[in-house]
Amino acid sequence: MTQTAVAARPTIYPCLSYRDPRAAIEWLCSAFGFKKLMIVEGPNGEIHHSELGLGMGAIMVGEARPDMGWQSPRDLPALNQVLYVVIEDVDAHCERAKAAGAEILKEPFDTDYGSRDYVARDPEGHQWYFGTYAPNLEGCTRL
Repeated sequence: MTQTAVAARPTIYPCLSYRDPRAAIEWLCSAFGFKKLMIVEGPNGEIHHSELGLGMGAIMVGEARPDMGWQSPRDLPALNQVLYVVIEDVDAHCERAKAAGAEILKEPFDTDYGSRDYVARDPEGHQWYFGTYAPNLEGCTRL
């Protein structure tokens, strides 16, 4: 059996918990350019599940569920993860995020490995790295 290279569809989708996922979804679309792919509401209008796309990637956004250990960074003593998103025009993306009120933790900068990046924090404390570096997936296979 021959293993084939990873297709264009990603196989990892980060899931983020927010106290107010509805507000987070609107903000992520406005500030970072995500597109709403799916919103699943519960009987009381709560967000049970959502999918937001950006480029060839996607994230899932939902309500914090402390009973499951899913918390907003607001409710933690430290970050439990950060996200890195590959984009083409770092400077323009940073300006868009600033205009939407993103807290810019680090203005656009060039790395020693050839990437241009910047760092932002969303309203609930998730930390986002945006940059031009993309991991080389050559040799990876579909699961």
